[in-house]
Amino acid sequence: MGYACPVCDTPQRDGEHLAHHLAFTAMLHGGDHESWLDERVDDWSEREPTALAAEVTPHAEDAEYDEVFEDTVPRGRPDVGMGSGGEAASSDHGHDHGRGSAHDHGADPDPAPDAGVPDPDAVDDPTVAEALREARELTREGAADDGDAGAEDEADDADAPDS
Repeated sequence: MGYACPVCDTPQRDGEHLAHHLAFTAMLHGGDHESWLDERVDDWSEREPTALAAEVTPHAEDAEYDEVFEDTVPRGRPDVGMGSGGEAASSDHGHDHGRGSAHDHGADPDPAPDAGVPDPDAVDDPTVAEALREARELTREGAADDGDAGAEDEADDADAPDS
């Protein structure tokens, strides 16, 4: 059980996720989310998520929030609108795409970390442009960290005795 956003009814896992949703949407898009927060929480942009959650959850209705776990959905981004069984409609062409799948369908196996993210220089709002730059940098750092961890795992596997 979670909370429905009081502005757009999007279900959120808990109060902190609701606070994040409201604040990020307000900062990036303004509009109704920003107006709603401005009317109810004067200093919303300076608050920590837990403090903001305490202010916004009394205004939110309880909502059904289906938990989706990596091992219950096909690989890739889970389909938010799927049923509780975790099975999304797929176009797998009649074959399995389990973790051991060694083929692809022409898709880039390792897309750029910022693929699909707007170019910060093409955005008119300087605050949004800076947020995009920061998000890209954090994504690159995370991808680099993942690459370092993968190399360490491979080295550990090579050192492990055969069983």
